[in-house]
Amino acid sequence: MKKPSLFSLLRRVHRDEQGAVSLETILIIGAIAIPILIFLIMKAWPRIKDYFNQGMTDLEAGSDAAIQ
Repeated sequence: MKKPSLFSLLRRVHRDEQGAVSLETILIIGAIAIPILIFLIMKAWPRIKDYFNQGMTDLEAGSDAAIQ
């Protein structure tokens, strides 16, 4: 039996299209998600952080009032 060469292995891997649709779908989702994430980090994250910090402050004040 003839041992397959590296060239024939690479040719067979290159011609294999199994999973190409899944890979294309992942790339499209990534191309859509990355700009959205960049926008959220740059514009919305300070508001989200301030909202969370205000909630924590209110919670701490409420727990201090409940203890006394």
